[in-house]
Amino acid sequence: MGKRRRVDERRNKRRPAVVGGMIAVVVGGAGIGVYALYGGASAEAGTAARLKPVVKTGPLSATEVTTAARTFLTAWQQGSVAKAAAATDDSTAATALLTGYTKDAHISDVTLTAGKRTGDKVAFSVKGTVTYKKVSKPLSYESALTVVRRAKDGWATVDWHASVVHPDLSDGDTLVTGEAGNPPVKALDRDGGELTAAKYPSLGTVLDGLREKYGKKAGGTAGVELRVVRGKASKAKKASDKTLLELSEGTPGTVKTTLSPTLQAAAEQQVEETARASVVVLRPSTGEILAVANTGHGFNTAFNGSLAPGSTMKVLTSSLLIEKGLASADKAHPCPKTFTYGGWKFHNDDDFQIKGGTFKASFARSCNTAFISQAGELDNDSLTKQAQQVFGLSMNNWAIGVPSFDGSVPVQSAAQMAASLIGQGGVRMNPLNMASVSATVKSGTFHQPYLVSPSVDHRTLATASRTMSSSTLSQLRELMNYTAAYGTAAEAMSGLGPDYGAKTGSAEVDGQSKPNGWFTAYKGDLAAAGVVQAGGHGGDTAGPIVAALLKLGG
Repeated sequence: MGKRRRVDERRNKRRPAVVGGMIAVVVGGAGIGVYALYGGASAEAGTAARLKPVVKTGPLSATEVTTAARTFLTAWQQGSVAKAAAATDDSTAATALLTGYTKDAHISDVTLTAGKRTGDKVAFSVKGTVTYKKVSKPLSYESALTVVRRAKDGWATVDWHASVVHPDLSDGDTLVTGEAGNPPVKALDRDGGELTAAKYPSLGTVLDGLREKYGKKAGGTAGVELRVVRGKASKAKKASDKTLLELSEGTPGTVKTTLSPTLQAAAEQQVEETARASVVVLRPSTGEILAVANTGHGFNTAFNGSLAPGSTMKVLTSSLLIEKGLASADKAHPCPKTFTYGGWKFHNDDDFQIKGGTFKASFARSCNTAFISQAGELDNDSLTKQAQQVFGLSMNNWAIGVPSFDGSVPVQSAAQMAASLIGQGGVRMNPLNMASVSATVKSGTFHQPYLVSPSVDHRTLATASRTMSSSTLSQLRELMNYTAAYGTAAEAMSGLGPDYGAKTGSAEVDGQSKPNGWFTAYKGDLAAAGVVQAGGHGGDTAGPIVAALLKLGG
């Protein structure tokens, strides 16, 4: 008994550790989480304290990234949708798409092979078989995933986006295998040559649009294919469904376009030499689209982009100021270093000023304050009406033959209205829109651009309700001609005169160290516009692209 008591006494002498005035009890064992204890020093307060899990933070380790990626890819390959979805940060969306991968897309025998890890990103290859009604074809492509910390617990999980399943998917899109929604089309250029994405990479989205619009009308029959079916978000951006794999060929119908094979090939070459470039070439007398090209082939910025056009918008604004008697090409016009309107202080590039200069000089040098200074003389809707009534923009009624964005010039007030005069604020355009602006100046009348003749499907083209007066038109051409010869566009347009005109532009974009560079111009019966995103000044970036195409077109 004595010995037993001594043992008990020794055990009772072991005291719990005291840390920072709190009693901490350490419990060992697998699966026990780590907790932070909140409360006072008293036993009663400690009992009432709540236990809160510690959320892991900080950069992901290489092991965390590879483990999370392996867990997801293994589960997906094994067909364990629930487990794969649980390894992402959006299990609901992942479950839906991964279930559809087998059920709707009919893809089986999937093999996923992880590639090299780059930071938190892991590339992987996909191989599988698509089977539909006893017809099978192999499928292979490359994709990638990114690992992040899940907000609720800090665990390393796959950052879920539809593009993980296939790089051509956007969130909300689905994969479907079955009879094609639209028969294939054989698209032809204006000379009768076939247009293919292999020959003209920029035309991938255009060909998709042509199929969607004319597949059934052109007399073809549908085949069986694996395709991307666009969701609401993608359709809002006017993206077309896309064929990924053709299991059985349909019979294509034929659609003739207005594209010039010479100009299209040249446009493809021009944009490929510059990152994030887009360009469109038109025929001013008719509105025919002769070329369209983008550096990136996944989104057609040239037709569907929605970007601030910067100082190229001054072509449109100048027509407004001249019409209202607020400016005249050869009359004196103020160009101070800065001008304040609506509480904003507007600057010229490097705060230059032109003392005693004309409006033509301000236009040619792209003086912002020359335009901002007239804001107080305009109504809030003046620029919007000018864009709609004279240039056919911002009414969402163009029907070019494929999806396009028709520009936006919203009614604004105060500083935002002033900013819109120089192509900032809420104004949004793309190269198609700005090429049309130059085409309207050249022809004197708005002709809605089109890629497929309206005679093919008897559609009605958009029109403008009025034209500029002969005096306004003459002065506007004088401004653009002077800019091409002696202003900010002179270097790019060298050797193209005298029947030409141009305007440069730079548009500031939040989060970009360099502005988007814009250029719009005409030469003879050609008009073109281009943008180089994050490129800098338009005369140095988009200018050479546009000028090269105008020169080629004669």
